[in-house]
Amino acid sequence: MDLFLIADACGGLEPLVRVIYKILMVFWIIVPIGLIVFGTIDLGKAVIASDEKEVKAAQKRLISRFIYAALVFFIPVIVTAIMGLVADSGAKGTNTKTWQACWSSISKS
Repeated sequence: MDLFLIADACGGLEPLVRVIYKILMVFWIIVPIGLIVFGTIDLGKAVIASDEKEVKAAQKRLISRFIYAALVFFIPVIVTAIMGLVADSGAKGTNTKTWQACWSSISKS
C-alpha cells in the first residue's frame, strides 16, 4: 500500500493507528493461545480432583473466558460496524469515512 495514501487517509494519526493495530494483532494471537492453555489447566485440575462441583465450575469459567476471548477478537469488527452506522446516519461533524479508510489502509499494508 502506498504510504502517501495511508497518510492522506489517516492525517496525523497514522502512528497511533499503526500502534493500535499492532496491539490488536498481538491480542489476536495471545488470546486464543491463553484460552486453550488456561482452559486445559482448569479442566485438568478439576478432572484430577474428581469433584463434580469443581468440574462444573471449571466449565463455567471456560465458557466465560471463551465469550471474553470472542469479544476481544471481534472488537475491530464491532467498532467498524458502529462507525459505519454513525457514518450512514449522516450525523453532523462525524468523519467516520476517513477513519474507515485509514483503518483499512493500515490493516492492508
